[in-house]
Amino acid sequence: MVPLNLLPDEKTADYIVTGEWAQYAYKELAKIGKKGNIAASSEADGFTHIPERSTWKLTNGAAYVHYTSNNTIYGTQFRELPDFGGSVAVCDMSSDFLSRPFDVTKFGVVYAGAQKNAGPAGATIVIIRKDLMEKPASKILPTMLNYKSIADKDSMLNTPPCYSIYICGLVFKWIENIGGLAKMDERNKKKAGFIYDAIDRSNGFYKGFAATRDRSLMNITFKLPSPELDEEFVKSAAAKDMIGLKGYRTVGGIRASVYNAHPLEGAEKLAQLMDEFCKSH
Repeated sequence: MVPLNLLPDEKTADYIVTGEWAQYAYKELAKIGKKGNIAASSEADGFTHIPERSTWKLTNGAAYVHYTSNNTIYGTQFRELPDFGGSVAVCDMSSDFLSRPFDVTKFGVVYAGAQKNAGPAGATIVIIRKDLMEKPASKILPTMLNYKSIADKDSMLNTPPCYSIYICGLVFKWIENIGGLAKMDERNKKKAGFIYDAIDRSNGFYKGFAATRDRSLMNITFKLPSPELDEEFVKSAAAKDMIGLKGYRTVGGIRASVYNAHPLEGAEKLAQLMDEFCKSH
C-alpha cells in the first residue's frame, strides 16, 4: 500500500534493509513496477546490527525512506529515531508500536499490525500525514488499498474487524492507566534488562545475536554453545511453564519475546533460569 499510494512511477524510494520484513517490503516494489534503492543493509552481516547512519546512501529527492523499527527475527531495533535528511519517513512499527513514546510528527506514515502490542491479529493501525493522502501516486490504485478512500469512510470502507478494534481500545486504556507510553518504556527496558544482564554475565555461555548497541527491547535473541544445548534449554524452560522460546527457523537459538503484555516477573524468572542453566552446564 505504501508504494502504491506514495511512490510516483517517475520517482524512487529508499529502503533501509535490516531484516526479513524490511526485505519483503523492498521486494514488493518490483511486483508493482516501482523503483527503489537499498540505501543501507546489514544483510551481509546476517542482520546482526543496524547500519551506521554515516554509511547510508540516500537518494536526493526520494519519495520516502522506509524502515522497520524493530526486527523480530534477529532481535535488533532502531533505539533512536534516525535522521533522514528531510525525506519523508515511512516506518513499519508492527513489533514495537506502543512500546515507547515517539514523536509522530517526524513521520509521513507509521503502520503497525496490532498483533504484538496493541491487540489481536486482524487490525492494522496506520498514522499518515494528511497531505500525503491527497494525490495517490498510482493510477491503478485499487479502492481497497487507497489510504484516502479508507480515511474518508472513517476506516469503514468495508466491514472492519470489530472485535480486534474493540480489544485494541481496551489495551489503549490499560496503557493509559499504568502511566502511558513513558511508563511502558520503563517497564520494557527493565524486562529486557533482566535477560540481557543474564547474557552478559554468562562469560560467553550465552551469545547474543544482535550487536549490543542495537539490541531490541522486544525480542531478545541468543544462542548457547551448541544446538543440543539450545534444545535442552528450551525443554528446561518449558518444564517451568516458559514456552515459545525456540528461535526463528532461519536463525535458530533462543528468542525471548517480551512484548508489552509480558509481565516483569516472567522476564525475571527467565533470567534466573538462565543463571541456573549456565552454572549447571
